[in-house]
Amino acid sequence: MTRRVPIKIKIMIFSFGVVFFSITIAGIIASGKIYEENERELGERGLITGRIVANLPEVQQSLMESEGWIQINPIVNRISTINGADYIVVLDTNRIRYSHPVEEKLGTLSAGKDEGAAFAEHSYVSKAKGEMGIAIRSFVPIMNQQHEQIGVVIVGNMLPGITSVLLSIKSELLLIVLLALGFGMVGSWLLAKQIKKETFQLEPHEISRLLVERTATFQAMNEGVIAIDLHGEVIIFNEKAKAILDIVEDVVGKQLNEVFISPKFIRVLNEDHAFEREEMTFGNKVLMISKVPVSVAEETVGALAVFQDRTEVSLMAEELTGVKNFVEALRVQNHESMNRLHTIAGLIQLDQKDKALDYVFEVSQKDEELSLFLSKNIKDYRISGLLISKVKRAQELGIELLIDQNSRLETLPCLLDSHDIVLIIGNLIENAFHSFANLDRTERMIEISLIQDDHGITITVEDNGCGVPEEYANDILTKGFTTKGENGSGLGLYLVKRTVDKGGGDMKIISHEGEGTSIELLFPMSNEGDEVVEGRRSIN
Repeated sequence: MTRRVPIKIKIMIFSFGVVFFSITIAGIIASGKIYEENERELGERGLITGRIVANLPEVQQSLMESEGWIQINPIVNRISTINGADYIVVLDTNRIRYSHPVEEKLGTLSAGKDEGAAFAEHSYVSKAKGEMGIAIRSFVPIMNQQHEQIGVVIVGNMLPGITSVLLSIKSELLLIVLLALGFGMVGSWLLAKQIKKETFQLEPHEISRLLVERTATFQAMNEGVIAIDLHGEVIIFNEKAKAILDIVEDVVGKQLNEVFISPKFIRVLNEDHAFEREEMTFGNKVLMISKVPVSVAEETVGALAVFQDRTEVSLMAEELTGVKNFVEALRVQNHESMNRLHTIAGLIQLDQKDKALDYVFEVSQKDEELSLFLSKNIKDYRISGLLISKVKRAQELGIELLIDQNSRLETLPCLLDSHDIVLIIGNLIENAFHSFANLDRTERMIEISLIQDDHGITITVEDNGCGVPEEYANDILTKGFTTKGENGSGLGLYLVKRTVDKGGGDMKIISHEGEGTSIELLFPMSNEGDEVVEGRRSIN
């Protein structure tokens, strides 16, 4: 099995290679610059030497003589030696050599191709390639006292090769290379250490495997998963989330507000606090959402939401709740019917037939009035069944439960279903029943009203029970808080409050110890801030 090279070593090698490559490129460029500077310097030095020769009176005077090279050549050779020139050639206007490093060429004609401009009183530098290599040739015109040109001085300096140039600065180059490599190695080590820290000491193949595993895990989940960063950009959006929210295109990398989702869903993801298993209505679907902030090194970097489509479960719960209410109503009805039969049988045995008949008409009329009222004004059978069962239960407990005759419920708020209304009314009435548990009071009464108009629904439950002690006023909506002792779950009012929040409603509680409690809930019929929910939810 091939052993993997640790990422830290790879980074150091790569960084060192980059540094070495950079030094090489910089060295080549620097060498070129040094070579060019050396070439320029030789040309300038040649011009200076040429001007010295051109201004010597001996040279100017001897240049006018027929064999003046006899006097000029020794003088020029000394100057050449003093100034470090490789050669100096003096020509008259006829291009006859009056000085030359090779004595046999004295007095001969020069055939140089780059000398023409010098005989037109121009000073300049040219580069020529000869047998000895590349020479930098500096041309200076020779002028007499009358400012007439009488000749040309050519100073030649051989251009050293690149190797010679580098060898001349080898100490400096070596120092630069050592410093650069030293700092490069230290920098590479620090960079590798920092990258290892940022990647949690993981190797590239481990990071790659984690990415593949993470993607596969998110895609295999049966819950929708959405993750965003601090700027609202989607970084995770699995296939289940697309299926639940009816999304087709790939949304990873887009801003959250560019994607399909309702403003309410976006607000939930952008909120700072975490929550678990909160219900939200999305179109015709009921979603159960949990959200947590994502933190790295104690710094929040985004948020993660996990949600399920609970529509079918919610519908089943509604059906089960309705069945449960009817079962409870039938149980109470059966118990009450047995009591009534015993009453009628007793009256008949006492030979009070007229009173028995009056009693039958009386109870039948009350039941019929309640049933007709509920069927006419409350269109949801689940809610009607709940109210019937609670009225009968109140009679068993010796409590009078009155339903406001102005009560009417034809449609539900857009963010709530009948299961939510059943949960609210059932818990509020049960709490009202409990308020009479340890209270010795002759007149025990509960009043409930459901008033609906075009703008909203108001649900009110009032009792004249024991009330809530003032010290508990701020705790009664807290999850787990109960005044029922071991028999209480502490979930009743907490669930009511959570359902009120879900429906975008308001909750008002007025309670006085020893006098009773009034709880009023107000729900809007529509939620204009949520684009995905339109209109009202019809009652079937």
